[in-house]
Amino acid sequence: MTDQRNLLLAIVLSIAILLGFQLLYEAPRMEQRQAQLAQQQAQTEQTVTVPPGATAPEGTRDRARLIAEQHAAGQRVRIDTPSLHGSVNLVGGRIDDLTLASYHETPDPTSPEIVLLAPQGSPNAYFAEFGWVPEDRAVAAPGPTTEWTVRGEATLTPDRPLTMTWDNGAGLEFERTISVDRDFMFTVVQRVRNTGDTAVRLLPYGLASRHGTPRTEGFYILHEGPLGVFDGKLLELDYSDLRDDRTITRHTTGGWIGITDKYWLVSLVPDQSESATARFLYNRRGTEDRYQVDMMGEAVEVAPGATAEDTTRLFAGAKQVRLLDAYAEQYGITNFDLAIDFGWFYFLTKPFFYALDVLAGLLGNFGLAILAFTVIIKLIFFPLANKSYHAMARMKKLQPKMQELREKFENDKPRMNQELMALYKREKVNPMAGCLPILVQIPVFFALYKVLFVSIEMRHAPFYGWIHDLAAPDPTSIFNLFGLIPWDPPALLMLGAWPIIMGITMWLQQKMNPAPPDPVQQKIFAFLPIVFTFMLASFPAGLVIYWAWNNLLSVAQQWVIMRQDGVKFT
Repeated sequence: MTDQRNLLLAIVLSIAILLGFQLLYEAPRMEQRQAQLAQQQAQTEQTVTVPPGATAPEGTRDRARLIAEQHAAGQRVRIDTPSLHGSVNLVGGRIDDLTLASYHETPDPTSPEIVLLAPQGSPNAYFAEFGWVPEDRAVAAPGPTTEWTVRGEATLTPDRPLTMTWDNGAGLEFERTISVDRDFMFTVVQRVRNTGDTAVRLLPYGLASRHGTPRTEGFYILHEGPLGVFDGKLLELDYSDLRDDRTITRHTTGGWIGITDKYWLVSLVPDQSESATARFLYNRRGTEDRYQVDMMGEAVEVAPGATAEDTTRLFAGAKQVRLLDAYAEQYGITNFDLAIDFGWFYFLTKPFFYALDVLAGLLGNFGLAILAFTVIIKLIFFPLANKSYHAMARMKKLQPKMQELREKFENDKPRMNQELMALYKREKVNPMAGCLPILVQIPVFFALYKVLFVSIEMRHAPFYGWIHDLAAPDPTSIFNLFGLIPWDPPALLMLGAWPIIMGITMWLQQKMNPAPPDPVQQKIFAFLPIVFTFMLASFPAGLVIYWAWNNLLSVAQQWVIMRQDGVKFT
């Protein structure tokens, strides 16, 4: 009676945990994400037509309309590269309008491009700014309201830099040249020429400012927010951390600072040989949170007739692993790849990504790469797994004798355990040997999960059939007969085909393993495939496919070994 009560309690608790996870965490997260996508799409698709003479109040105009107004007023210079679309604002000289040409809101290539930067005065403004801070505040220097003059061609392309000038009317001539490569790296060269008769001291700076607290994925294994590398050490801050501390300062030689989303990064990269002061800042204007990261270089003295120059780079784009590694090598940027949150298993996660990337290039599909990679992992650990499966087969073969001992010494637990240990020793069986494949699989599973979760290369990567995005959950559900019934189930009931396949393979694998000695434990373990099926329904499809395929390979290997050892499958 007690065993039955314990079993019932265990099942109720398992269901409560599962339902709590889905209702209190997973469902709100998915609804929040859908609302975010809808809002972004609505902002992107807003009309760019402005009635003649009409001007919306500052802070209320949508991004597209505001940019259209400024283009019409001759205030903007277009950015046109294979990877980026947007413009530079000649008022302030800001880079504040960027969309990513190769990345869209949904897997549909006709859906809106991802909006990365937006000008001040639009919702969720996000921009980069560069300039000089004079030690003498009486010296006029360009700022956010400075109107720059374009020299030469008025379009920024990889083959054509943009040069802007401004004269303070008091002996200082400022020049700013912005160039961009074919990917996501801007190079900003600032020059100041002293035509006066008095030396001035100026400090170069660059900043990235983000208005409003963005929605995040909300996973503890993923960092989203301010971060940087200072003197070779990574510092990650949550938005809540910065709201609490307001200002955080670091002094560094080289390194970088930025703000990261799951897949996108805006980062300032100073000259890696020079020292700088980096800051994370937070303030609140009305009801709007504002976050800023900036770097300020050492003061330079510009004598009469002399010219000073500073170079800062701005990365604004997708966190492609190979691209970040290439920039790190090209410009000597310390630990630039840490912008991607590969986590504690970095030593596994990054090599796993490169292995998958190579296999995807050979096979033409990341899903096939996952399957091939799983086979390679199984081959690497084949000797260890083989030994463990032989031990498990022998344990399963001993089950009748073990059951006899339990029945014989049912009322004498110490004697029963003593007899069981003697049986293991006599038959040369290690009951713990069967745990080795699971222990080996855990870091591999988690590392692959991180790869699928954080690598943009997996985003919108299709598989076959109904899987159009390996980084998203299986979109089907058994509760609408996989789309045959015209009904969209709630998040709790999104139990797709691949999670069900995974659950079946897990059940098969469990049936081939020795049953736990306690009958209550046996029933609880029998219930686990159902629990995991529901829990993994919200995981990336690529991870579920990996787990199902790995289980199937394990079942095949175990079945062969059981036949060799004369153990029946029951």
